[in-house]
Amino acid sequence: MNSDKRRPRILIGDQIHAAGIALLQEFADVDVKTGLSPDDLCALIPAYDGLIVRSATKVTADVIRHGHEV
Repeated sequence: MNSDKRRPRILIGDQIHAAGIALLQEFADVDVKTGLSPDDLCALIPAYDGLIVRSATKVTADVIRHGHEV
């Protein structure tokens, strides 16, 4: 998690229930972007502190390498 005072940024890569999104939004800035290709996910993930997926989005070793803050 980040060490400064800003709110964490969370990327949601798959559909989750609206109540789950609302709960996360109480303490974090949340972006929902579904249907991302692995290349798109690698390009986006460096800007986020956390990633939430279900089973549609595959988190590969390459994605993890790009997620410096995740």
